[in-house]
Amino acid sequence: MGIVSSLGIGVAENLDRLRNCKTGISPITFLPTTHKNEFVAGELKLPTSELEALCGKPGLNRTVLLSILAAREALKQAGTSAGARTGLISSTTVGGMTNSEMHYKAFMEGKKYPDFIEEHFSGKGTDHLADDLQISDFVTTLSTACSSAANAVMLGARLIKNGTLDRCVVGGSDALSVFTFNGFNTLMILDNAWCRPFDATRKGLNLGEGAAYLVLESEALHKKNGNRSLATLAGYSNANDAFHQTASSAEGMGAQLAMRKALQVAGLQTTQIDYINAHGTGTPNNDSSEAMAMQGVFGADVPLFSSTKAYTGHTLAAAASIEAVFSILSLNYDLMFPSLNHSSPMEDVVIKPVTTLTEKKLTHVMSNSFGFGGNFSSLIFSRN
Repeated sequence: MGIVSSLGIGVAENLDRLRNCKTGISPITFLPTTHKNEFVAGELKLPTSELEALCGKPGLNRTVLLSILAAREALKQAGTSAGARTGLISSTTVGGMTNSEMHYKAFMEGKKYPDFIEEHFSGKGTDHLADDLQISDFVTTLSTACSSAANAVMLGARLIKNGTLDRCVVGGSDALSVFTFNGFNTLMILDNAWCRPFDATRKGLNLGEGAAYLVLESEALHKKNGNRSLATLAGYSNANDAFHQTASSAEGMGAQLAMRKALQVAGLQTTQIDYINAHGTGTPNNDSSEAMAMQGVFGADVPLFSSTKAYTGHTLAAAASIEAVFSILSLNYDLMFPSLNHSSPMEDVVIKPVTTLTEKKLTHVMSNSFGFGGNFSSLIFSRN
């Protein structure tokens, strides 16, 4: 697996910050927004020019550069596999919007900005990534809002299970953009201060940027390669409650459907889930709905849970793969990373998140990722 987030570049840097409960959310430095002094965000503290130098890829947009750094790390760790049918499923919501915004500014000033149309589309970034990784057997792009990368993981697993591929690089990438920032500000779900998932005083989310990718392999290829795998993707599901364009139902019916189906695919009982990396955005609607959904599925025995979005900000399409990496780290190190900034429990539910770094033997970890339009996805990772 490979990752880039506001916590740093690479799995090791991210793990160090998680273990030390250090957030990556801070005042905005590079995003050219007029709201720079009003909000904080999970921004990778490197200008795009330095990302270009790190990747050796001048001229690419920030979303693509983040994806290249994360996916290269994942494939380096996985090693080569000659002759394996290899796919790439990448996801994004922002795509090339950062360059589109520069085009708009240039256009309004009567100037030309090159390659706007071609680079704007989400799929173009996946093409750049596929070229960099030299993957051509199967390449596609998903965009299902904030569950995008979870659905990329799920599709990759199904293609392997059905015998279409032997190996698949799956994940997502999103850079901060003015367009996204203004959109969420218009929805009035941004918090001016640090977000507080599952807290009674929560006001909204902090946006973030980043990328993360996993390399999935069939059991046959894994045995042939003899590599040490980090975890098994045991269960997965996508569901939709068709309740509202942006809000979740009060009972979290779509979330309940996704969690129940993921458990069914994994062949697990509710009592076997040791920890849930929750979607936990910090918005009043999401946290209440997700907590109600967890109570609906697990009853009186809701597993220990927390949200890591107070570390990274909400990274949109990349969130599910970033949190998949965090879930696998939880399994490998028997750690549950706390919901930062939590001070008071929510009044409408009886459960509350883990609020301190907690050690516990973990065997099965669920990761929830819920998107606009009611697109709910749950993944279950298990210890090998």
